[in-house]
Amino acid sequence: MSELLATYVLTHREDEQINRKAEQIALGLTVGSWTDLPQLKKEQLQKHKGRVEKISEKVAPAENGLYQSVVTIAYPEVNFSADLPAVFTTIFGKLSLDGKVKLVDIEFSEGFKKSLPGPVFGIDGIRKKLDVFDRPLLMSIFKGVIGRDMADLKEQLRLQALGGVDFIKDDEILFESPLAPFEERIKEGKQILKETYEETGHRTLYAVNLTGRTFDLKDRARKAAELGADALLFNVFAYGLDVMQSLAEDPDIPLPIMAHPAVSGALTSSSEYGFSHSLLLGKLNRYAGADLSLFPSPYGSVALPKKDALGIYEACVKEDTVQKTFPVPSAGIHPGMVPVLIKDFGLDHVINAGGGIHGHPRGAIGGGKAFRSIIDAVIREESIEDKAASCQDLKAALDLWGRVAE
Repeated sequence: MSELLATYVLTHREDEQINRKAEQIALGLTVGSWTDLPQLKKEQLQKHKGRVEKISEKVAPAENGLYQSVVTIAYPEVNFSADLPAVFTTIFGKLSLDGKVKLVDIEFSEGFKKSLPGPVFGIDGIRKKLDVFDRPLLMSIFKGVIGRDMADLKEQLRLQALGGVDFIKDDEILFESPLAPFEERIKEGKQILKETYEETGHRTLYAVNLTGRTFDLKDRARKAAELGADALLFNVFAYGLDVMQSLAEDPDIPLPIMAHPAVSGALTSSSEYGFSHSLLLGKLNRYAGADLSLFPSPYGSVALPKKDALGIYEACVKEDTVQKTFPVPSAGIHPGMVPVLIKDFGLDHVINAGGGIHGHPRGAIGGGKAFRSIIDAVIREESIEDKAASCQDLKAALDLWGRVAE
């Protein structure tokens, strides 16, 4: 019998009977009760009954004299349909309302994983699009987009591309606007990037923000594909993982999907409630079809604890039956962070910068060149000081922001 394993952290009093609580979860979310059932009914319901797989009692003291235990429950897959909404409702629906319970991992059977698309492109497919295989990718974003017209956005796009970035994405709060319509951004952006490629020989991809009402998204995404869009930025947690999965599975939307973490903080930030960062932003994003997953880095302006950021990274790139998702540590990134980013996240990640590009003393072109220069220095094991001496853009960036200690 195929089962799904859900692992929770329960925060509780030291004297609370966790074995009993775990049994209540296993039964309450499946057959409801057990000991009072007649034998015939038990035989009929046996294949539907949840069971306690493992309990690690009182593994770490929490605050206020409370303790935390890790509990794993096995749920028969016969109980639910092969979709994520059914899974979440089964294993964390009413349980999420029942005290201090945090869902930290889900282990799907190989059979169930066949119902999940995973990334259509993943790390390998995106690298092939860009023909870049030996370094982290570099991404920049539009800044100050509200109230800006197409002329402004086109100039921002051009300058960022001339700086040598690999990806440029819309800001997640850039929605449909008469000043910069969705379709116009795609068409005009495509032309700008064609021109910069002809000028520099460097290819840059543009991720347009897919927004609007849920039932309009597929039509808009298909139109984006028809117009030659490079990729889609998607606020997945404003819409739901199942919505992203439906986009990833649609053969008429052959575009990489960049999953933005907006809203996820409400679901992950507590140590006692919600989801773990690695599960939501890592494993579930990956299984539901995200080719790139953005999350706060451990060092920037909206920093995650390092263990959480590395947990997301590991969930994105560990060996699995689905393709790997590009991890994208973000928020407050500047060139002086590149050595520690590469040390912690290796080559297979995307360095995502906003102010670190646009705030450069020499503008967005200088910002991009500073990043590319220090990335090359780290990959080639060259001295950062020597590299800065020969690259004025890098020197200006390090003089302004300094370096993060490795």
